[in-house]
Amino acid sequence: MTHVDGLGISDTALWDERGRIGAPHRHCWWERGRRLPPVAYFKDADEVYKYIGRLFVQLAEDEELAPKFRKANTIVQYQYREPESQITVKLIEGEDGQVDCGETNMEPEVVMTMEADTAHRFWLGKVNVTVALARGQMKARGPVAKILKLVPLTKPIFPRYRALLEQNGREDLIEAA
Repeated sequence: MTHVDGLGISDTALWDERGRIGAPHRHCWWERGRRLPPVAYFKDADEVYKYIGRLFVQLAEDEELAPKFRKANTIVQYQYREPESQITVKLIEGEDGQVDCGETNMEPEVVMTMEADTAHRFWLGKVNVTVALARGQMKARGPVAKILKLVPLTKPIFPRYRALLEQNGREDLIEAA
């Protein structure tokens, strides 16, 4: 490949009579019936922590909801892909909640793995956990029954996540999901 002015234009490019570069006709992705690969909602782990991590921190501090979640008596780690990130949440009755974004010293009893996009859509109320587990969109290790008991408690949190995104000017994340 020959580089013209650092543009990475191949030496098979065609030159027209005015000296402009033209390229041989190529079918566009939509003409071939293919779809573009999806782009992740979050650009990096810091964005996952800024929105999903902050949501977990807010829940840990919520005087009404936190005690209900702590009845699970477990430590859950959410391992995300695209981007690689993890959030570990301590839900132990009678103890203060703890949320670690990234590395942690806590030993999780339950580990949930999924794409960060799946977690984002879940908190917008667009993913059914049971169906996602059955389809392999979410995977779980450990006593999953503890987590499934918490799922009904999450419904009132969906508007809070949406509001968090709106407060940060990220309506694009709501619309994209």
